[in-house]
Amino acid sequence: MTAPPRVLTVAGSDSGGGAGIQADLKTMLALGAHGMSVLTAVTAQNSVGVQGAWELPEEAVRAQYRSVVDDIGVQAVKTGMLSSPGLVATVAELLSDVGVPVVVDPVSVSKHGDRLLADDALDAVRTLLLPRATVATPNLDEVAQLTGVKVDGETGMRRAAGLLLAFGPRWVLVKGGHLPGEAVDLLTDGTAEHWLRAPRHDNRHTHGTGCTLASAVAVGLAEGLEVPEAVRRAKEYVTAAIEAGFALGAGIGPVDHGWRLRREG
Repeated sequence: MTAPPRVLTVAGSDSGGGAGIQADLKTMLALGAHGMSVLTAVTAQNSVGVQGAWELPEEAVRAQYRSVVDDIGVQAVKTGMLSSPGLVATVAELLSDVGVPVVVDPVSVSKHGDRLLADDALDAVRTLLLPRATVATPNLDEVAQLTGVKVDGETGMRRAAGLLLAFGPRWVLVKGGHLPGEAVDLLTDGTAEHWLRAPRHDNRHTHGTGCTLASAVAVGLAEGLEVPEAVRRAKEYVTAAIEAGFALGAGIGPVDHGWRLRREG
């Protein structure tokens, strides 16, 4: 039997199952890929927030990565929570010769407002990690931290994208989900611009949207899709997952990674 596309996520664990490694692997399975993982941190996390976070040692991250890549191989990599300068540097070094598309989700703040990236790691993300990215997928809070630009409209999205591209990624996807109106994102490589628009669903249960979108993009790239098509398909998937998001616990529930299975069932 032919193996499915192999996608590796390098990210933190969400014990509540809505974001992080758990969201990545669910997304990869839902889209037909074989997901593998390098755990960078463990969090105590639920629907109301992050109660604790413990970073793994750099040698543990390096060993997990080498174990997977050297034996099984990968066709795309997605990065998520990398909380310290040392972890960012370690992962950037590992990705320097991976030779496959890399999707960088520069996670800095959780859905509940909890900080997941140390202030002194921002420069490492700019100078070491973003240059490794085939696609970087920041939301507007992450855009502001990385560039200093507080985006309040589409003109600001274009300006911020230009500043982010200067750090070295091939493509930038600026996610405008925090703006009023349509859910609009800008994908650009500095030459081509793709504005992706979707209706905004009245559903507060959106935990894991960023992880899910980045993982879906990585699956498309592992399948050999060009960046614009991989991003377009990923946005369609995550938009439907947001629409189907469900309540868990007392706070914000997750998007529904298995919406297709439930719809077809």
